Amino acid sequence: MGTASPVSLVTGANRGIGRETARQLAELGHTVLLCARRPEDAEHTVAGLAPEVSGTLLPHQLDVTDTDSVRALAHKVDAEFGRLDVLINNAAINYDTAQRAVFADLDEVRRTLETNLFGAWQTAQAFLPLLRRSAHPRLVNVSSESGSLERMSGGTPAYGISKAALNALTRKLADELLGERILVNAVCPGWIATDMGGPEGGSVDQGAAGVVWAATLPDSGPTGGFFREGEPLAW
Repeated sequence: MGTASPVSLVTGANRGIGRETARQLAELGHTVLLCARRPEDAEHTVAGLAPEVSGTLLPHQLDVTDTDSVRALAHKVDAEFGRLDVLINNAAINYDTAQRAVFADLDEVRRTLETNLFGAWQTAQAFLPLLRRSAHPRLVNVSSESGSLERMSGGTPAYGISKAALNALTRKLADELLGERILVNAVCPGWIATDMGGPEGGSVDQGAAGVVWAATLPDSGPTGGFFREGEPLAW
């Protein structure tokens, strides 16, 4: 059981930032559990990456809004590896550019929070016992500057508020886990050309690099921070 290489899990990794983060971690020698809501999406992504990646990518089904799905994968990882070194909460939905807080559909907001906040929260809780068995545990919440209270403006209410809440969760977890050596940080990849970000954004490899930076911090690295490309952002 287990592997000498770091074991990393990336949620929502069948496209965009998640896919590129998984690719970069595999290139660094990590055993990467590439997760998607539909198993065929995870398998298709791993098959597509295989020719260009020297490391190990393993496809897994994971719906972060489904408690049974989250627990089942935690049991699988426990049985196969006995630990988890890196958890990257990347799965997110609904960059709701057409919405405004004054008329937002609150059912849509609730659905967004189910994935972007509660999904990340219950995934963190489920995998904490495995992170505690790692020699160098890292938890990265992929956030957005649209969740920065200091710089927040109107629009995208579901997405922005969900990311502000994810940032708050990051601070809570970082403080509570400080004595356990688990570094917990939030990372904004920036405006990236993905299905969610649209074609005008920056390169996906640059956005993922900031996530990988937080996933591979030294033991002396920061915790409870909010970063883009390794530089602090305002909360």
